[in-house]
Amino acid sequence: MPLARAGRPRHHDQKRPGVTARDEILDAAGELFTTLGYTATSTRSIAESVGIRQASLYHYFKTKDDILCALLGQTVSPTLAFIPSLLGAEPALSAAEHLHALAAFDGDQLLAGRWNLGALYLLPELRGVGLESFWSDRERLRLHYLALSQAVIGVTGVHGAAADLPFRLVESLVNMWSVPPGAERDELPLHVADACLRVLGESDADPGVLRQRTRALIEGYAVAEPVDTLAR
Repeated sequence: MPLARAGRPRHHDQKRPGVTARDEILDAAGELFTTLGYTATSTRSIAESVGIRQASLYHYFKTKDDILCALLGQTVSPTLAFIPSLLGAEPALSAAEHLHALAAFDGDQLLAGRWNLGALYLLPELRGVGLESFWSDRERLRLHYLALSQAVIGVTGVHGAAADLPFRLVESLVNMWSVPPGAERDELPLHVADACLRVLGESDADPGVLRQRTRALIEGYAVAEPVDTLAR
Protein backbone atom coordinates (compact mmCIF):
# COMPACT_ATOMS: atom_id res chain seq x y z
CA MET A 1 0.00 0.00 0.00
CA PRO A 2 1.53 3.38 -0.99
CA LEU A 3 2.28 5.74 1.85
CA ALA A 4 0.41 9.03 2.04
CA ARG A 5 2.61 12.04 1.40
CA ALA A 6 2.87 14.83 3.92
CA GLY A 7 1.37 18.21 3.14
CA ARG A 8 -2.00 19.76 2.59
CA PRO A 9 -4.29 18.36 -0.11
CA ARG A 10 -4.38 20.29 -3.37
CA HIS A 11 -7.30 22.63 -3.98
CA HIS A 12 -6.28 23.63 -7.49
CA ASP A 13 -5.92 22.12 -10.92
CA GLN A 14 -2.32 21.04 -11.33
CA LYS A 15 -0.41 23.37 -13.65
CA ARG A 16 3.10 22.11 -12.98
CA PRO A 17 4.90 18.74 -13.02
CA GLY A 18 5.47 17.13 -9.65
CA VAL A 19 3.95 14.67 -7.23
CA THR A 20 3.31 17.25 -4.51
CA ALA A 21 2.45 20.94 -4.33
CA ARG A 22 5.97 21.48 -3.02
CA ASP A 23 7.34 20.03 -6.27
CA GLU A 24 5.12 22.39 -8.26
CA ILE A 25 6.34 25.38 -6.28
CA LEU A 26 9.96 24.44 -6.93
CA ASP A 27 9.32 23.96 -10.63
CA ALA A 28 7.66 27.38 -10.89
CA ALA A 29 10.43 29.04 -8.89
CA GLY A 30 13.06 27.33 -11.03
CA GLU A 31 11.53 28.80 -14.17
CA LEU A 32 11.03 32.30 -12.75
CA PHE A 33 14.43 32.53 -11.03
CA THR A 34 16.27 31.44 -14.19
CA THR A 35 14.28 33.64 -16.59
CA LEU A 36 13.35 36.76 -14.61
CA GLY A 37 16.02 36.62 -11.92
CA TYR A 38 15.81 36.02 -8.19
CA THR A 39 15.30 39.63 -7.12
CA ALA A 40 12.58 40.26 -9.72
CA THR A 41 10.60 37.19 -8.67
CA SER A 42 8.15 37.49 -5.78
CA THR A 43 6.59 34.69 -3.77
CA ARG A 44 3.25 35.97 -5.07
CA SER A 45 4.32 35.43 -8.67
CA ILE A 46 5.52 31.91 -7.82
CA ALA A 47 2.20 31.09 -6.15
CA GLU A 48 0.27 32.48 -9.12
CA SER A 49 2.36 30.39 -11.52
CA VAL A 50 1.41 27.27 -9.54
CA GLY A 51 -2.22 28.31 -9.16
CA ILE A 52 -2.29 28.58 -5.37
CA ARG A 53 -2.64 31.41 -2.90
CA GLN A 54 0.49 33.07 -1.55
CA ALA A 55 -0.51 31.98 1.96
CA SER A 56 -0.54 28.35 0.82
CA LEU A 57 3.02 28.68 -0.49
CA TYR A 58 4.18 29.67 3.00
CA HIS A 59 2.96 26.32 4.30
CA TYR A 60 5.84 24.74 2.36
CA PHE A 61 8.48 27.49 2.44
CA LYS A 62 8.78 30.26 4.99
CA THR A 63 10.82 32.59 2.78
CA LYS A 64 11.98 33.06 -0.79
CA ASP A 65 15.51 32.20 0.40
CA ASP A 66 14.17 28.82 1.54
CA ILE A 67 12.87 28.15 -1.96
CA LEU A 68 16.21 29.15 -3.51
CA CYS A 69 18.09 26.94 -1.05
CA ALA A 70 15.87 23.96 -1.86
CA LEU A 71 16.41 24.46 -5.60
CA LEU A 72 20.16 24.79 -5.23
CA GLY A 73 20.24 21.72 -3.02
CA GLN A 74 18.84 19.77 -5.96
CA THR A 75 21.95 20.64 -7.95
CA VAL A 76 24.30 18.79 -5.58
CA SER A 77 22.28 16.23 -3.59
CA PRO A 78 21.84 13.67 -6.43
CA THR A 79 25.61 13.57 -7.03
CA LEU A 80 26.39 13.31 -3.32
CA ALA A 81 23.96 10.39 -3.17
CA PHE A 82 25.76 8.75 -6.12
CA ILE A 83 29.18 8.77 -4.44
CA PRO A 84 28.59 5.79 -2.07
CA SER A 85 27.79 3.57 -5.06
CA LEU A 86 31.15 4.51 -6.59
CA LEU A 87 32.98 3.85 -3.33
CA GLY A 88 31.34 0.42 -3.11
CA ALA A 89 31.80 -0.55 -6.76
CA GLU A 90 33.12 -4.04 -7.54
CA PRO A 91 35.78 -4.33 -8.74
CA ALA A 92 37.05 -1.28 -6.89
CA LEU A 93 37.53 1.86 -8.98
CA SER A 94 40.82 3.64 -9.42
CA ALA A 95 40.82 7.35 -8.63
CA ALA A 96 40.72 8.11 -12.37
CA GLU A 97 37.75 5.78 -12.95
CA HIS A 98 35.92 7.19 -9.94
CA LEU A 99 36.51 10.78 -11.08
CA HIS A 100 35.40 10.04 -14.62
CA ALA A 101 32.12 8.44 -13.52
CA LEU A 102 31.51 11.19 -10.96
CA ALA A 103 32.07 13.96 -13.50
CA ALA A 104 29.86 12.31 -16.13
CA PHE A 105 27.03 11.77 -13.66
CA ASP A 106 27.33 15.25 -12.19
CA GLY A 107 27.46 16.85 -15.62
CA ASP A 108 24.40 14.93 -16.72
CA GLN A 109 22.52 16.23 -13.68
CA LEU A 110 23.41 19.80 -14.60
CA LEU A 111 21.98 19.37 -18.10
CA ALA A 112 18.99 17.15 -17.33
CA GLY A 113 16.70 19.50 -15.40
CA ARG A 114 13.80 21.49 -16.83
CA TRP A 115 15.54 24.72 -15.80
CA ASN A 116 19.20 25.72 -15.75
CA LEU A 117 19.47 25.75 -11.97
CA GLY A 118 23.26 25.68 -12.08
CA ALA A 119 23.17 29.18 -13.59
CA LEU A 120 21.80 30.40 -10.26
CA TYR A 121 25.31 29.91 -8.83
CA LEU A 122 26.20 33.24 -10.40
CA LEU A 123 23.59 35.20 -8.46
CA PRO A 124 24.98 37.61 -5.84
CA GLU A 125 22.10 36.56 -3.56
CA LEU A 126 23.75 33.17 -3.12
CA ARG A 127 25.90 34.66 -0.38
CA GLY A 128 22.78 35.19 1.72
CA VAL A 129 22.59 33.82 5.24
CA GLY A 130 19.74 31.45 4.37
CA LEU A 131 21.85 29.24 2.08
CA GLU A 132 24.32 27.65 4.49
CA SER A 133 23.10 24.10 3.86
CA PHE A 134 23.62 24.46 0.11
CA TRP A 135 27.13 25.88 0.47
CA SER A 136 28.01 23.11 2.92
CA ASP A 137 26.84 20.38 0.53
CA ARG A 138 28.57 21.99 -2.44
CA GLU A 139 31.81 22.17 -0.47
CA ARG A 140 31.53 18.47 0.40
CA LEU A 141 31.21 17.70 -3.30
CA ARG A 142 34.11 19.98 -4.22
CA LEU A 143 36.37 18.35 -1.65
CA HIS A 144 35.49 14.90 -3.01
CA TYR A 145 36.49 16.02 -6.50
CA LEU A 146 39.66 17.53 -5.06
CA ALA A 147 40.69 14.35 -3.23
CA LEU A 148 40.22 12.25 -6.36
CA SER A 149 42.08 14.79 -8.51
CA GLN A 150 44.99 14.87 -6.06
CA ALA A 151 45.17 11.08 -6.15
CA VAL A 152 45.39 11.13 -9.96
CA ILE A 153 48.02 13.87 -9.87
CA GLY A 154 50.01 11.78 -7.41
CA VAL A 155 50.49 9.29 -10.25
CA THR A 156 50.78 11.63 -13.24
CA GLY A 157 52.98 14.28 -11.61
CA VAL A 158 50.99 17.25 -12.97
CA HIS A 159 51.23 20.46 -10.93
CA GLY A 160 48.96 20.40 -7.89
CA ALA A 161 47.09 23.55 -8.95
CA ALA A 162 45.36 21.46 -11.63
CA ALA A 163 43.46 19.55 -8.94
CA ASP A 164 40.84 22.32 -8.79
CA LEU A 165 40.06 22.12 -12.50
CA PRO A 166 37.77 19.05 -12.80
CA PHE A 167 35.14 20.49 -10.46
CA ARG A 168 35.21 23.78 -12.35
CA LEU A 169 35.05 22.04 -15.72
CA VAL A 170 31.91 20.15 -14.76
CA GLU A 171 30.19 23.25 -13.41
CA SER A 172 31.02 25.07 -16.66
CA LEU A 173 28.37 22.90 -18.31
CA VAL A 174 25.75 25.37 -17.08
CA ASN A 175 26.98 27.58 -19.93
CA MET A 176 26.00 24.86 -22.43
CA TRP A 177 22.53 24.14 -21.08
CA SER A 178 20.94 25.84 -24.09
CA VAL A 179 22.40 23.29 -26.52
CA PRO A 180 19.36 21.66 -28.20
CA PRO A 181 18.39 18.17 -26.98
CA GLY A 182 19.94 15.35 -28.96
CA ALA A 183 22.97 13.12 -29.25
CA GLU A 184 25.45 16.01 -29.14
CA ARG A 185 24.04 17.33 -25.87
CA ASP A 186 23.81 13.82 -24.39
CA GLU A 187 27.53 13.30 -25.01
CA LEU A 188 28.65 16.56 -23.38
CA PRO A 189 28.99 15.15 -19.82
CA LEU A 190 31.22 12.34 -21.13
CA HIS A 191 33.36 14.79 -23.10
CA VAL A 192 33.81 16.88 -19.95
CA ALA A 193 34.60 13.76 -17.91
CA ASP A 194 37.31 12.90 -20.48
CA ALA A 195 38.64 16.46 -20.21
CA CYS A 196 38.81 16.19 -16.41
CA LEU A 197 41.32 13.38 -16.73
CA ARG A 198 43.29 15.04 -19.51
CA VAL A 199 43.91 18.21 -17.48
CA LEU A 200 45.28 15.99 -14.71
CA GLY A 201 47.72 14.32 -17.11
CA GLU A 202 45.93 10.96 -17.22
CA SER A 203 46.65 9.45 -20.62
CA ASP A 204 47.02 5.73 -19.92
CA ALA A 205 43.35 4.79 -19.66
CA ASP A 206 41.58 3.60 -22.81
CA PRO A 207 38.82 6.21 -23.41
CA GLY A 208 36.45 3.62 -24.85
CA VAL A 209 36.84 1.24 -21.93
CA LEU A 210 36.59 4.10 -19.44
CA ARG A 211 33.38 5.40 -20.97
CA GLN A 212 31.90 1.91 -21.04
CA ARG A 213 32.61 1.45 -17.33
CA THR A 214 31.20 4.89 -16.53
CA ARG A 215 27.99 4.20 -18.47
CA ALA A 216 27.56 0.86 -16.70
CA LEU A 217 28.00 2.48 -13.28
CA ILE A 218 25.51 5.26 -14.02
CA GLU A 219 22.94 2.97 -15.62
CA GLY A 220 23.21 0.49 -12.74
CA TYR A 221 22.69 3.26 -10.22
CA ALA A 222 19.73 4.69 -12.16
CA VAL A 223 17.98 1.33 -11.97
CA ALA A 224 18.64 0.94 -8.26
CA GLU A 225 18.06 4.57 -7.26
CA PRO A 226 15.94 6.51 -9.78
CA VAL A 227 17.09 10.15 -9.90
CA ASP A 228 14.60 13.01 -9.67
CA THR A 229 14.98 14.85 -12.99
CA LEU A 230 13.22 17.90 -11.57
CA ALA A 231 16.55 18.51 -9.89
CA ARG A 232 19.64 20.08 -11.42
